[in-house]
Amino acid sequence: TQSFNLISPSTMVAVGTTGLAACQHFVSPATLPRIPAALSVLSYNVLLPNSQDGWWNYKMYQPPLGPDQEDFSTWEYRKSLLRERIGLINADVVCLQEISPLSFEEDFAFMTDDLGYDGVELFRKGRFRPATFWKKDRVDLANPAQHKDRTLLTTFRPIDEDTKDAKDEYWHVLNCHLQAGKQGGRRVRQIVEGVTTAFKTSKNKLKEEDPENLKLIVCGDFNGGQACGAVQYLEEGTIGPKFFEDGELVSSKEKILPIPPMIDAISATDIDRGGAPAPATLVVPELISLMIDQGNVETAYINPQFTQEVLDRLDKIYSRFATVSDASSDQSSQMQMGKADVERWLTIINLRVGRGTEFRNAAKCMGWVEPESAEKSGGESKKAERPPIFIPDDGILSLDDFVGVYLDELKQGKFWGISWDLAALGEPLPVNDVFRARYDRMYCSQSLMPAAVLDTVSDVACPNKSEPSDHLPVCASFLRKEKA
Repeated sequence: TQSFNLISPSTMVAVGTTGLAACQHFVSPATLPRIPAALSVLSYNVLLPNSQDGWWNYKMYQPPLGPDQEDFSTWEYRKSLLRERIGLINADVVCLQEISPLSFEEDFAFMTDDLGYDGVELFRKGRFRPATFWKKDRVDLANPAQHKDRTLLTTFRPIDEDTKDAKDEYWHVLNCHLQAGKQGGRRVRQIVEGVTTAFKTSKNKLKEEDPENLKLIVCGDFNGGQACGAVQYLEEGTIGPKFFEDGELVSSKEKILPIPPMIDAISATDIDRGGAPAPATLVVPELISLMIDQGNVETAYINPQFTQEVLDRLDKIYSRFATVSDASSDQSSQMQMGKADVERWLTIINLRVGRGTEFRNAAKCMGWVEPESAEKSGGESKKAERPPIFIPDDGILSLDDFVGVYLDELKQGKFWGISWDLAALGEPLPVNDVFRARYDRMYCSQSLMPAAVLDTVSDVACPNKSEPSDHLPVCASFLRKEKA
């Protein structure tokens, strides 16, 4: 058995030809080695907003960025970090999540122009889309890409290093961005559909001899950790009607994986991390314990309410902004927020009036009513045709409504936005801890084995100066077991 250390991105690394070779382990910044007959895959949730869609990205950075740091959250700065990291890793196939279709070609032109990924497939619908890139001198697209519910399946034939022809074998790569939030059942349905599509493609369309042992790699943002149903389905090969996630059943009947249970490539048993587990891929400020009242654990997630610490801060902020006398109060000193007060508040948190759910909800609380014609047209009415939302001149935002605006943000899971606003408004929470979870995963079918794994690790909350996303990438190289 022989092995060589990595020298450059183009270096070929020989692996043992007898038995099962130990999986090589690298830590970023590093390059995945070029291993003969292997396929390397990188998966990365790059964090929407990109250049056009979304204005709120600065709120993801905690604490708020100072004047000399504001460029860290810009797309140009973040894009330069993405270009450097993806180029250094140098994988054959790159699976990205949270891509905006509005500016996709411009935002990710560097993938082709600078990094040589001349094959690309963008998911057909949605605001947060997966996209798969590949290098045509390494793999050939063997079947039209298949778009399912938040999964994108591409099937490749590897290019022979010597003849430059496509080999007569198929590798399937399923790029996933499973539904976020309290949607365990939908996440299970999404992963079941994606894997089943790969199996049926192998069996019915490509007529592979042994579709139960197809060469399949499943990767992406699962929006759930080890205990979620989608992970259970892949690792155990089945999920039944007794499996609960977030207090709800994820399936009304047993669902069986059409292939043997899949291998968690990133936590393969032969990876030497000195006893440490596979690293977290979601590393963000720990805010939930500071924001959500845990008095009733059963309803804390279903119907979250603020801690007293947050309520006290909101009360102080409201008092500082409120300048309009409350005519209905017996106390002459009782003040409320009028139009000018609300606009001043919105300008601080959202940088201008007219955007964000805080603005829309505050306007409704202050008396703005959507015209009847717009209500009837509903979802069929184009956004640009709907009448503009505005804050009524004589509108009042009460303290209860002000808290309610932020409670709505809490129920949408926008902990980061609330935390940023509190800090920007002079009442920061004592954020000291970091939440870590392995939401981004990479699995391979049992016909494959991980030959190399590259970890990216962060000890501080992301995004930050060095990390362009709140997620960290996962990447590995795979060999057919008979080739190991």
